[in-house]
Parts: sequence; C-alpha cells; structure tokens
Amino acid sequence: MNFRMTSQIAVLMLACTMGPVEAQATDLPAVKASEKNKVADCATPGRLMAFLKARNDKLDTKFDTIAVDYMRHGDELGMRWDIAFFQMLLETGNLKFGGDVKPSQNNFAGLGATGHGEHGESFKDVSTGVRAHLEHLIMYTGEKVENPVAERTRKVQEWGVLTEWQKTIKGPMTFAHLARKWAPPARKYAQDIEQVAENFTGGACKAADPNPELIAAARAGNTNAATTTATKPDSAKKIAAVSSDDDKVSGAELAKRAANEARADGTGKRSSLGAGSAAKGAAVDAKPETNPGETKGQPFALLNPPKPESDSALTQKAPETTAPTKVAAGPSAKGAKPVTPAACKVFTASYGGAKSVIIKAVQGDSTLYTVLDVNEGAETREADAYIAAYAPGGKQVGEFKSQNMALDKAFELCPEG
Repeated sequence: MNFRMTSQIAVLMLACTMGPVEAQATDLPAVKASEKNKVADCATPGRLMAFLKARNDKLDTKFDTIAVDYMRHGDELGMRWDIAFFQMLLETGNLKFGGDVKPSQNNFAGLGATGHGEHGESFKDVSTGVRAHLEHLIMYTGEKVENPVAERTRKVQEWGVLTEWQKTIKGPMTFAHLARKWAPPARKYAQDIEQVAENFTGGACKAADPNPELIAAARAGNTNAATTTATKPDSAKKIAAVSSDDDKVSGAELAKRAANEARADGTGKRSSLGAGSAAKGAAVDAKPETNPGETKGQPFALLNPPKPESDSALTQKAPETTAPTKVAAGPSAKGAKPVTPAACKVFTASYGGAKSVIIKAVQGDSTLYTVLDVNEGAETREADAYIAAYAPGGKQVGEFKSQNMALDKAFELCPEG
C-alpha cells in the first residue's frame, strides 16, 4: 500500500471518527421567550398568513387562521412561536403536505411519523394540532408539560429520552440545538428554518398588516390575557376579554367574531378587536402593529426594529381645549326641539411607543376619542395610518409625552368616557 493510499484511508477514518460535519452555526433564538428574546414585532398573524398564502396559493381554507392559533398557544406557553411557525412551514411544505402525514391529521410537526408509511398522530382540529407542536418544543427545553396533547410528547417526557442530551446544552435551549436532535440526518435543518425566517423578514415583515384584527383574536383566545377598557387614570376597573370557555375556541372561530361584530353594530366595517362579544359595549384596547421598516440583512432571530429617532426635541402640541358641547334640556329658540348631546367614548390603541396622541372621529351619533401610543419620530405617520384603517375622517387633536397625560385630556374632552 503506497503512502498516498494510506493517507486517504487515514482521512476517511478520521472523518468517520468525527461523525457528520457540524452544519454552519445559525442565529436561531432560544425556544423560550424572555424580555431579551421576544417574538419579532412584525410577526403578526395577518402578516404570517399573507406570507404562507404567497407560498401556497391553494391553501386549504381550514388553515386560514392557523397563525392565530400559533400566537394564542405560543404566548400562553411563553415561547418564540414565530420561529415555531416557520418550522411548521418547513415540516409541512407550507401546509401542502404530500408525505406520510395528511392534512386531515392536523399534525404540523410530524409527531410520531417515523417514515415508511407511518402517518403519526392525529389531532381533532387545527388548534389542538398547533398546541401539540408547541408543547413538544417546550418539552425539549426540559420544562415539564402537564397532560400533553400528543402521546409522543408524553412518552418522550416519561421515558426521559432527552434527559442526558439536555444536560449537555449550555445556556438556554435554542432552535438550533433542537434542530440537531429533531432531525439528525438533515444537517441543514436549522439553516432551512432560518432561511424561511429570513424570507419572511425580507418580504411580508415589511408590509402593512393586512388583517390586524387577528392579533386581537389571538389575544382574546389566550386564557392568560385580559383586555382593559380605557378608564380614567385613577380607576382600576378591568373587563375580561374572554369567557372561561374561550380557551376551547379555535383561532378560526375567534377571527370570525371580528366580522360578525362589525355587521352586528351596523357599521359593516371590520373590527380591530374581534373580542367584543366578551365585553359588549366596552371601549377596549386594540393593538395595531407598526411597519418595522427596513431590516435588510438583519437576522430574524435578532429582529426587534429600533424606534425611529426624532430629529427634533419632544414637543407637546396644544390639544383642543373645548369639550364636546352639551346642550341643556328645555325649549329652545323659535320652539325648536332641544338638541340631544351626542354620546362619546374613549378608546386606547398602541403602536408600542412611549408617546401618545389623541385622535377624534365621529361615527354616527357618537364622537370617539382614541388615545394612540406612538413611536417618537413616527407620530404623524402612525396617527395617519390608524386614521386610515380605523377612524376614517378622523383627525389628530393632541400629542402628549405619556398615555396618562393623553387619557387625562381625553376624559376632559369626554367625561362620560
């Protein structure tokens, strides 16, 4: 045997000893969410569904609000459900399926599907299937899942299949760690997830949310969430956003409420909340999402777009000082009937900023005052966007350094709130 052949065999033996070459490190974040590891601001159900439908133009209608379920269950479990959503797209081929797992199974992570015709587990509906996927991911972090939905999750947890491997992970469990255990033969599994995320970042992430009401639908279905009315600053009154049974309601059903409520109140316009049936008559907190702007080249895992910086010092515009006119009852000049004062209501909404503006709009016989949290440097743009989407014909009547200051003025303008 010559030296050249001996060297080739030595290299081959070394490669076998080392095992598969480690895939390039990715920037995928920790599975569990935290103050420093939040779901990306632009990852709203509306944008995620637009992204999915662009990749699958024949999407089964039963999946039309699957992103609502990912947000609802993900927030409840305290995890980066946005990355889990991208993993689901990879696992299911953008919900086209085509492998051993069938769409009717609502199995979005191939749980129990081991190949060779083994279809894996089936779940009764989309929401339950999403929950099963997310619980299985949480289990990987070492957190115990009580009464898991999936039988596979229960078995892996009870048998301690992952225990020894989990001990080798230093720091928080990331999606990159998980990927190496989830799909050992697929050396680029983590990179594939990251690529899906980056495609979203470069596209739908930058667009306006086409269905902002889905955010509220997801929050309405979260048993850990509560929606508060816009009350006077010294009041602690709260109205629960959902009934005790809403944790059993699917994302699709929650999303339908927005359209149903719009028809019920006679406006014909899409609601920005979708949870009004649980707090009828209340002015509830709607949370529109801001366009994150340019994020080219920034890893999705780190995506948390910086707030636009103002090029001038913070100033407070003089708001309207006259409250809605109230006419005293009684006969008026020339025998005309007394004018009934129009009702008014105070709402709150937020783009996530520290400053607030007041937007005044008239709907029918009511005057609506919305205290809108805005980002410094983007006050006008965000106010205009809110008016265009939710308050046609409205106008900005004040700008304030904080929400409390704005609420004080709003309730001065509309004492009945």
